[in-house]
Amino acid sequence: MAEAIHWYGAVSGIILAIILILKKVNPTYSLIIGAIAGALIGGSDLAETVSVFITGAQSVMGTVIRVLAAGIFAGIMMESGAAVSIARTIVNKLGSKFAIAALVLATMIITGVGVFIPVAVLIVSPIAMEVGKETGISKLALLLAMSGGGKAGNIVSPNPNTIAAAGGFDVSLSSVMMYGFVPAVFGVLMAILLANLIKNKGPKVAESDFESGSDDKEYPSFGKALVAPIVAIILLMLQPIAQLLNITSLANFALDSMYVLPIAGLIGLLAMKQSKQTLSYMSIGLEKMTPTVLILIGAGAIGGVITASDLSVQVVNLIKQSGISGTLLAPIAGILMGGATASTSTGAILASGSFGQAILDMGVAPVSAAVMVHTGATVIDHLPHGTYFHVTGNAMKLSMKERMQIVGYESLVGLTMTIVATIVYGFIF
Repeated sequence: MAEAIHWYGAVSGIILAIILILKKVNPTYSLIIGAIAGALIGGSDLAETVSVFITGAQSVMGTVIRVLAAGIFAGIMMESGAAVSIARTIVNKLGSKFAIAALVLATMIITGVGVFIPVAVLIVSPIAMEVGKETGISKLALLLAMSGGGKAGNIVSPNPNTIAAAGGFDVSLSSVMMYGFVPAVFGVLMAILLANLIKNKGPKVAESDFESGSDDKEYPSFGKALVAPIVAIILLMLQPIAQLLNITSLANFALDSMYVLPIAGLIGLLAMKQSKQTLSYMSIGLEKMTPTVLILIGAGAIGGVITASDLSVQVVNLIKQSGISGTLLAPIAGILMGGATASTSTGAILASGSFGQAILDMGVAPVSAAVMVHTGATVIDHLPHGTYFHVTGNAMKLSMKERMQIVGYESLVGLTMTIVATIVYGFIF
């Protein structure tokens, strides 16, 4: 390309994409339309626009492959019953006295081992209903416990959002997961605190909230259900731990999530003696990843426009002139994109792709930038124009008005994690 796309073209493309998403246009098409419009407005001709589009889409192919690999793992955890087994065991062991903490931890762990957060809430919600019936805890508090726990688990998981944040800043998935642990702990504590504060607020669980029929499916034991996530964690953390302990023979032995997640899932499937279902579970998992892969391509396209423009230079200059710490650009970008798309995954993808270079130009370390963007994307990703709001509300049999009552509390959980991540990785380290 002869010259860079003007910054106002890139900004126009982002704004148009966000408007289309808010208007319920498919996110992938919204991002592609925004990318094309942004390039043309910014001064590209038709041929150059195609080149920018292709270059941007090619830049996310590594992330796409890793997300598809994660689909195998997620499909196995969901369809085998491993996720349900883990959730039930945690809630049963902690008992009704610590019911809210149990639901927070159960949803955190289910999400943390690679299950999508809305799916994690759907898995735990029947258990939460039973807890609510037994203890009298309101449905609002039950959902807040699950949503808060899910947000905490989402920033330490091998889910598409974490893979996208890592890929956007060219750092390892394991490092983003490890760095997310401290903010996640604070998110768990905040979720427990807030859910306890509103446990008597709102509607209670009623007999009519339970589905007719019985669940006669056999679930794997807790020990067997943990095999896949434990293997995944060990393999992902092998190199970082070796580097920390200065074990030279293993320090250079890096296992990418593209290998780790399918291998861990298949080992877990063997442990649960469900190997005959391998192809079925893999197909379901890959099918669930398809929307995310398509969004990645769209985000890559608009990211290509940003990269080809002078927007990052303009943003850095603006921040320097305003006197605001450049570090804050990372969480702010995550918050804005997560809120605009009402999705942690799409928010992380768009924020890292659109503002990644500008954030790095401010002197922020890549892994710190990834974690701050990632946690920022959890602050307002649960707004009503996204699917998560409605899926989780329906899971707990809440009206839209009732579901809206905990949106602010959910944001406090995400904001807590973002503030902790920004202080720890943006200003201390």
